Amino acid sequence: MQVKTKHFGEIDLDENKVIYFENGICGFEEYKKYTILYDDESGQRPDISWLQSLDEPLLAIPVIDPFMAKPDFYPEVDDELLKSLGNITEDNIVVLVSVTVPEDVTKITANLKAPFIINSDERKGAQIIVENSDYEIKYHFYDQLKARKAAKEGK
Repeated sequence: MQVKTKHFGEIDLDENKVIYFENGICGFEEYKKYTILYDDESGQRPDISWLQSLDEPLLAIPVIDPFMAKPDFYPEVDDELLKSLGNITEDNIVVLVSVTVPEDVTKITANLKAPFIINSDERKGAQIIVENSDYEIKYHFYDQLKARKAAKEGK
């Protein structure tokens, strides 16, 4: 299927890459169909991907693995909120959080309060508000990224 996207123009998307968010996402409840896009010619998934709406081409949210921002990210979620996603296992769960990357990259933030939970087998997703009171909507994590990069380089 042909879809228009914010950052990648018009692309050919396989139907099995469509993720259905029954309740939409916060602030965009009317948009239900999304996919995850990234630009990397090596075939490796980069650190930042895009949660692209298939209903509204201009809606594309940068997302990352929450463990990049907070290695001890363990959200408390009411099981009832996840029932619509089907049977979630360690093998089929994908958790992503939105990021804001301002001009001054040292002020990068992640929304740890409202992660996207996806059942990759059933291609169903939900944005959940977690119960952890210490998880912020604007969690600054530049220092963690810097430390992680230094550790990878062996410095």
